[in-house]
Amino acid sequence: QVQLVESGGGLVQTGGSLRLSCSASGLTFSTYAMGWLRQAPGKNREFVAAINWSEGNTHYIDSVRDRFTISRDSAKNTVYLQMNSLKPEDTAVYYCVADRSFGSVVSGGPCDYWGQGTQVTVSS
Repeated sequence: QVQLVESGGGLVQTGGSLRLSCSASGLTFSTYAMGWLRQAPGKNREFVAAINWSEGNTHYIDSVRDRFTISRDSAKNTVYLQMNSLKPEDTAVYYCVADRSFGSVVSGGPCDYWGQGTQVTVSS
């Protein structure tokens, strides 16, 4: 059974930092891409960042490219999203996703597997 479990969300002031973690189990990691999507209230879900597990290639939405970093720890089967210089517009529920297609993750879904989501709130 595949499980993606997120942690690390919370409330932070503008300019602050948070690190999201996604612990994955039940996957053959070398064959999956993983990433983060987010959805703010009243807005469409959008892609944030993706990483190809086997090669480590990454991709970001333009609005976070110089502020967020996605990484993986193969030994821990965990993906991270380091978020710096946070802005109020980053406020959203962040979802960890996994799919065999890097393109599906970058497109914002549909993806094979989803976590339960973690709330990130940035106060102004």
